Amino acid sequence: MPARLKPADPAAVAEALDRMAADTAERADLKLLVKHFLAVLEERAPGRSVEVRVPPYAAVQVIEGVRHTRGTPPAVIETDAATWIALATGALAWPTAVESGGVRASGERTDLSSYLPL
Repeated sequence: MPARLKPADPAAVAEALDRMAADTAERADLKLLVKHFLAVLEERAPGRSVEVRVPPYAAVQVIEGVRHTRGTPPAVIETDAATWIALATGALAWPTAVESGGVRASGERTDLSSYLPL
């Protein structure tokens, strides 16, 4: 089983967010922020019934319910790095992201509105 993600150093997160705001973020910033915010989600919504994927950076299983162990999970959320970071920071609302196609969510318990922003 892969190691759980861990929240990043707050100073590193702040610096990466500053570079995002200045439109000078690099791939390493996206990676740090995606993994950081997925780790925070994992802490706040423990469980294994919904898989949140942000390719190519990371994926986590969250939210209590039926545990998923093999193959494609019955509940999947997938988005890109910029959309995930915007959702996590409150720059983008969950319903807007879903309606625009920035988030693809299928299955039960895939509405993260109550967990966002992080």
